Amino acid sequence: MTTATLTYGHGTENDFLLLLDEADQIHVDPAKIAQLCNRQSGIGADGFIRMVKRDGMWFMDYRNSDGSLAEMCGNGIRVMARYLVDHHLQSSGLFPIDTRDGKKFLAVPEAGEISVNMGKVEALVDELEVHHNGGSWQAIPVTVGNPHAVAFVDSLDQVGSLQQAPEVTPGDVFPDGTNVEFVEVLGNSEVRMRVHERGSGETRSCGTGVCAVALASTLHTNKKLPATWIIHVPGGTLKVEIDGHSNAVLTGPAVLVREHEVSL
Repeated sequence: MTTATLTYGHGTENDFLLLLDEADQIHVDPAKIAQLCNRQSGIGADGFIRMVKRDGMWFMDYRNSDGSLAEMCGNGIRVMARYLVDHHLQSSGLFPIDTRDGKKFLAVPEAGEISVNMGKVEALVDELEVHHNGGSWQAIPVTVGNPHAVAFVDSLDQVGSLQQAPEVTPGDVFPDGTNVEFVEVLGNSEVRMRVHERGSGETRSCGTGVCAVALASTLHTNKKLPATWIIHVPGGTLKVEIDGHSNAVLTGPAVLVREHEVSL
């Protein structure tokens, strides 16, 4: 059994447990990750980030709170970047972090909000419907390296509890499941949203989700690219800028809170 230090941090209250494993030698069982992320019996978090170095570059080994693999996380990668700079493992400024969705470049100041180039955000031509708590809404399928179904509602109060995952049909568009975002347009390029994350449940924020919402909102309101959106999530506010080639830059806070000594 290995004793390790986990750092708890969050980006707009989308929270994570971070493990530094620069030599890429620590194996953490998915069941152990699920236990640590459990809010009743563990520390509690939306995801788990193992920070490793491969071929001279930092790599984000990201897992959902149930221990399942995920491509990356836009809030989590900002928190990881804050950890690396604050612990003097990486100089501030512009640098890349590799992920299962490829390299992401971040602009990281010594203090303050962090920006990450999330890459291309793409809407699919398929038509989706989201069914939840007796309601049904058309949804726009979007990929940000991971899948999203974005449904627009008149008010987020219509959505009700997101304890259970919404049903998305047809299921063959995203056969491995999808994140689901519900969006209320406020006007002036601002929206409010809630999200049910695949493998985690409802979270206070979702970095890839807000990027998906920014593109879907551009389409929904008949705007053109480039576009900038201010997106209010339960945990705070994020900004997404999408250029004319549909590349998204996500900007928001990243906070390190405390450390925990655990046995892995």
